[in-house]
Amino acid sequence: MLAFQLRFRSCSRKRRLKYFEFLNGVGGSEMQSGPLLKKESVSHELHQAIILTTMDPQIFYRLSIGSLGLRLPVETLKDRPGAVHAYSNCLCDIRLGDHPIQRTRVPFVSSPQDSPDANSNLIVLYLEESDIKTLAPKACLQVVVYMGKQGSHCGLTSRRQIIGRLRLEIGLERGLENPALLHNGWVGVGKNKGERLRLGPELHLKVRMDPDPRYVLNFEDETTLSPQIVQQQGTVKQPIFSCKFVKDRRSTPLDMTNTSDEDHGGAEKRERKGWKVMIHDLSGSAVAAAFMATPFVPSSGYDRVDRSNPGAWLILHPSPASSAESWHLWGRLEAWREAGPRDTICLRLHILSEGQETGILVSDVAISSDKGGEFFIDMDRRVPVSSSPAGRLEGSTQGLCSASLEAITGGFVMNCKVQGEDKCSKPLVHLAARHIACVQDAAIFIALAAAVDLSIRACRPFGRKANKGLCHALYS
Repeated sequence: MLAFQLRFRSCSRKRRLKYFEFLNGVGGSEMQSGPLLKKESVSHELHQAIILTTMDPQIFYRLSIGSLGLRLPVETLKDRPGAVHAYSNCLCDIRLGDHPIQRTRVPFVSSPQDSPDANSNLIVLYLEESDIKTLAPKACLQVVVYMGKQGSHCGLTSRRQIIGRLRLEIGLERGLENPALLHNGWVGVGKNKGERLRLGPELHLKVRMDPDPRYVLNFEDETTLSPQIVQQQGTVKQPIFSCKFVKDRRSTPLDMTNTSDEDHGGAEKRERKGWKVMIHDLSGSAVAAAFMATPFVPSSGYDRVDRSNPGAWLILHPSPASSAESWHLWGRLEAWREAGPRDTICLRLHILSEGQETGILVSDVAISSDKGGEFFIDMDRRVPVSSSPAGRLEGSTQGLCSASLEAITGGFVMNCKVQGEDKCSKPLVHLAARHIACVQDAAIFIALAAAVDLSIRACRPFGRKANKGLCHALYS
């Protein structure tokens, strides 16, 4: 198998695509003579290896900014006995180009001999190839350091006190081919040039850039319409998977269009259940699945799925070692609706393994019910300073992230972007290439993305009408 993959990768992309078409019955007589193998001799596993080999990841980069710390010269500390307390609650805003501002805490380093923690308060930015072209060659990090809120007086909250600003040039071109350390050290951040040169505060940063290629896959239509999932390279679309949406006819009819309990024959019918998504590769074999394990039902006294009783999906993958049709649990996705000025759909993913009942929490995300948003698994993302700790990673992810992958050691794993509940949603999925060892690994995340997209619909208030297209897809 490995020898074939190496031989297959050595071929030109045009020849690989023609062979790929040949395997799926679309190449016909256009296939050049002397194929690598006869079609009859291609096993299912070999077919999957060929599909993965023809998938080309797109160029992305991971820019990490960490090892943050703030210090004052010894002379300043002697003259200002209260400086340690005053500077112990500092924050900094970091911005690169047009990317959103990232905010994090900056620990105070009280001793000149101490060094900042290399793993604390890490900020990560992900750059596409177009971002590099826009930012280079004079990319600058804009940093503002200021004291945190020190409370209020007479009901008035004090304004933030800026300690200093910094524009740090980083040579992004140094990290285009291989990992590169762009900066590591102390820089003056005083309010004026004289203060930065002498006796002023200093900020420590470690800036690193690593290539982080991704597979980019797109649902060609709404999930309920059983679309193809394609990889797009420029104007060329390459089919990778097909998605089959099924609603169990034996389950209770969906409460999607009517507005009263009487229309449904009682409150017991106010539920959404029996939804299932099957992911097939292009040979027709099922490679992943997602199905509703817990129905989406309104909580008592409400018309929405509440946090106290969330709906849930199970994500499964077939056993590669069994010849019979055997499935294994991979993860459990819970979803509910949080009411407010702007309603949000909360999604929580636990990765499951043998012998575990609750699993490991790897993602806790809130998405706008109206505008949609992004669901992600990213071990480097931290909870914003002002938010609750609900989204923090709990426990260890050793060996748990995918059906056949090694342990996740950190960084970006996947994300999917979905639209709001009343919009046509065609999920866009990004997968970190280093976590995709086979086609089945990619299929698991596609099944997860389909469950995320359908959860937005399943969490609709039960007294609200859905658009006609969605109703048709769910009832047909």
